[in-house]
Amino acid sequence: MSSIKSFTVELEGPPDAAFTCGEVVSGHVVLELRRETNIFSMKVQGRGVATVHWLENRGMNAVYSDYTSKLTYFRKRQHLIRDNGETTTLPAGRHEFPFSFQLPEDTLVTSFEGKHGSIRYWVKVKLHRPWAPVRKIKREFTVIEPIDINTPTFLAPQAGTKDKMARAWYRNFGQVSVTAKIDRKGYTPGEVIPVFAEFDNSTSRSIVPKAFITQTQTFIARGTMKQKHSVVATLCGDIVSARCRETWHGRAIKIPPVGPSILQCRIIKVEYMLKVCVDVPGTSKLCLELPLVIGTIPLHPFGSRTSSISSHYSLNLDWIHMAIPEQPEPPPDYSSVVTEEEAEQQNNAVSSQPAEDLSGILERPLMAFVQEFRFRPPPVYSEIDPNPQPINMRPRCMTC
Repeated sequence: MSSIKSFTVELEGPPDAAFTCGEVVSGHVVLELRRETNIFSMKVQGRGVATVHWLENRGMNAVYSDYTSKLTYFRKRQHLIRDNGETTTLPAGRHEFPFSFQLPEDTLVTSFEGKHGSIRYWVKVKLHRPWAPVRKIKREFTVIEPIDINTPTFLAPQAGTKDKMARAWYRNFGQVSVTAKIDRKGYTPGEVIPVFAEFDNSTSRSIVPKAFITQTQTFIARGTMKQKHSVVATLCGDIVSARCRETWHGRAIKIPPVGPSILQCRIIKVEYMLKVCVDVPGTSKLCLELPLVIGTIPLHPFGSRTSSISSHYSLNLDWIHMAIPEQPEPPPDYSSVVTEEEAEQQNNAVSSQPAEDLSGILERPLMAFVQEFRFRPPPVYSEIDPNPQPINMRPRCMTC
């Protein structure tokens, strides 16, 4: 029977904890022995590696070409029991060996698992004993690359226009055009994207507009590229009859829980796209593509003029159970918010309030003073003058 009862590695923090660049990964190795054991050395190693691999069949003779690429992001080693040429004797029982290492300050790419490649981070421990095979244990952890969508590049609106002629043999059926726009380029999982689009169907057949959020995984090795495309969200519109036009006033499509974009890795990329498409009769599908970036830091509630109700779903933990509004509701009427008694009390409070002394305002920190609007709006415009001039009054000459 082996002298080792259990050999595990435990990381500090919750099991689903994620790390980012510059943070410290710490934990301890737990070794339980049934009896006294001699050990040569024990070391722990932290690594982060991106790997790409796939095979391609070239020709009829079943010869496969191997495409492999590897990129190491960090490698750190720490000795828990150093090999000094002599064995270290550990008594029976439980032994804990703490360790810690800091992740590089450089940008680390988000952990990823794909069909032809992966980006993995792990802690590996090796235990060397005399006259015994090397014992190895491995514990993976997650790394998230911070992508802040509150930057000007990701807050810029995205728009485009595309058209196509519908043909069958040598006959033209007319033209189909698509124009689409979204508020910004950067979003986070769980947010709702309001799509503004216009579909002009000049053909003699009906068309059905649709919108898709697609994910493209790109793997690069030996100068060759392999891609995998998938659709992660779908929006289907109403049928547009022949010689008609359809407009989307902010049709909502929600981003599902997907991984963030990976743009900084040289051998693996994960990119997203919003495609607004229509099936053109007699020809291929017409698609307008608008680029998207899925980030990890959500939009600040007051960080941009594009902050709307749809932008706050990522900040609410209950966004999964919320219904998606097709169009934003109009603001309530003033009379339904402030009663006449409240307005009269506010007017009396303002008139009786003494003047504020502003002599020392420059001695305090400069802050924004926002006064809440509590007064009634101006009266409704009327073409009838409520104070008409007397009939016997002589009109004034405007040129004198």
